[in-house]
Amino acid sequence: MIAGFHRAAGAPPFLIAGPCVIESEALCLGIAERLRAMADRLQMRVIFKASFDKANRTSVSAFRGHGLEEGLRVLEKVRRETGLAVLTDVHLPDHVKPVAQVVDMLQTPAFLARQTDLITAAAASGRPVNIKKAQFMAPADMGAVLGKARAAAEAAGADPAGLMLCERGSSFGYNNLVVDMRGLVIMRELGVPVVFDATHSVQLPGGGGDRSLGQRQFVEPLARAAVAVGVDGLFMETHPDPEAALSDGPNMVPLDALEGLMQRLIAIAALA
Repeated sequence: MIAGFHRAAGAPPFLIAGPCVIESEALCLGIAERLRAMADRLQMRVIFKASFDKANRTSVSAFRGHGLEEGLRVLEKVRRETGLAVLTDVHLPDHVKPVAQVVDMLQTPAFLARQTDLITAAAASGRPVNIKKAQFMAPADMGAVLGKARAAAEAAGADPAGLMLCERGSSFGYNNLVVDMRGLVIMRELGVPVVFDATHSVQLPGGGGDRSLGQRQFVEPLARAAVAVGVDGLFMETHPDPEAALSDGPNMVPLDALEGLMQRLIAIAALA
């Protein structure tokens, strides 16, 4: 079960999508409404994603978001007005309880995959958790992370079946990431759903000196490959004007292009 959704055999991969950070209520609602309409047309599950705080920005002057209270207010409104399930990331164990009261799914950031207190708090929350694989970890290493999460979920009486793992690329020298498609198979063999983060996988971390860059043109080729391998879900950040986005614009999918991309990926998934 993923945010209240059972993915039947042959069903399209679910999609986690939205802006990187909550820039404004109006932007989030506008994107979420477009995603809701797309989900209905394509008969697929879409989970809205936006962050209330980006605690891992390259520069101290970069926009981080509007904070926990305002962020949760916006996410609750998106959920209520569009009917979409919502996801946001948590950076601290103290975030987990208030966030879990509002959202349908938690996400732990890739850089924090080895932070035991955060992983166990999220897993014990009773919400599904999308655990991102760190860029510095091998796919099989996520077995230990999953072990921590399962133990915490079981101890708290939560459902360990709500755990999933997310691939977002591995460090390849300086300011570059590469995706090893074998990792998707390896992580699925750990017995949990696997999500492929197609937009962060094309990021060039710190590639702009005081900011990260990205290679948006490679989102679709990598997503096609991941769907052909057989992932359960996709993660893609999207924005109506990526060049004006306040975070991660260079690797985002333009909102106008997202539905066509998903149509092509669903067709590949049906064949795979």
